[in-house]
Amino acid sequence: MNDNFETQEILVNFGPQHPSTHGVLRVVAKTDGEIIREVYPKIGFLHRCFEKVAENLQYAQVIPYTDRLDYLSSMNNEIAYCLGVENLLNIELPKRASYIRVIVAELNRIASHLIAFGSYALDLGAYTPFLYAFREREYIISIFEKLSGNRLLYNYNKIGGVSRDFDDEIVKEIKEFVKIMSKAIKEYHTLVSENLIFIKRTANVGVISKEDAISYALTGPCLRGSSVKFDLRKNAPYLSYSDFDFDIPIGKGYKGTVGDSFDRYYVRLLEIEESLKIISQAINNLPEGDFKLKLSKILKPNKGECYIPCENPKGELGFYIVSDGTNKPYRVKARGASFCNLSILSHICKDILVADLITIIGSLDIVLGDVDR
Repeated sequence: MNDNFETQEILVNFGPQHPSTHGVLRVVAKTDGEIIREVYPKIGFLHRCFEKVAENLQYAQVIPYTDRLDYLSSMNNEIAYCLGVENLLNIELPKRASYIRVIVAELNRIASHLIAFGSYALDLGAYTPFLYAFREREYIISIFEKLSGNRLLYNYNKIGGVSRDFDDEIVKEIKEFVKIMSKAIKEYHTLVSENLIFIKRTANVGVISKEDAISYALTGPCLRGSSVKFDLRKNAPYLSYSDFDFDIPIGKGYKGTVGDSFDRYYVRLLEIEESLKIISQAINNLPEGDFKLKLSKILKPNKGECYIPCENPKGELGFYIVSDGTNKPYRVKARGASFCNLSILSHICKDILVADLITIIGSLDIVLGDVDR
């Protein structure tokens, strides 16, 4: 009898309608039984022509559309775009407005990382952390709702400042949230970070070397998880980040090889703790003064161009804006962090288990609004 059995490679589609692909991402996997030999990510299912739409709107009218890029980090998106236009206008923010932007940016960073934490645990079979994450996130969303009237897409930042100042109630709620979140993060580590099953599923899985992370232009926790200490808030400070004392967490191979899925997860939780430090310093030293500049409703920057990068929760979001001297931008180009971070998927998903594909995609923490735009 012939014992030389051979298996046939088949193509299996993951997504675009599947919760574990974190949006309408289609991944075509070449499988050999339970082993994935290669993967091919297919994008474009959520393309909304943001850049072309922006070129047909006045500068201020573009802001609500930036909310819909990485829709879990709307505040951060708005800030990056507004900084670009303010650069073209050559205007300087009031100190109070700058501090307020830092606070809402760090609150939104925490909210985004909470979704990453909860959904990642859910991907790997744990439901309780997802509920914990939404419990704390609700405090942030409640604050944002009072500031902007919205719970997801805020349209709060304006060119020259913000649309509403902090009152005593908002300040009190932010301080209270810092206390609550500082206690909750310890629960997260007990519940997930030290969970043996979670460690087995993530340690030494989807390893990204320092060289590969740089080569593929990864940014944010995906880059820092590979032990590259780069953060725009430190390396190229904007707003008032140079006023605050905080650290840049990097992957150190806590439970496995440096740059694995566990490191990327763990860096995000450490970043929550650093964001709480920044918020505490900013809210306790909030300057007096104006929260926005009085500008003309019709903005016409001088002819020129600029590229402004910001450290968003997923990584570097940058806006390249070209002005032709009219009230509408001649060109708007968005550099999405999730788009670049996703580019390494094919490289690290070779000869892995099917279950590991879900682990790796979740560790990259992509949002398809930021990928497709």
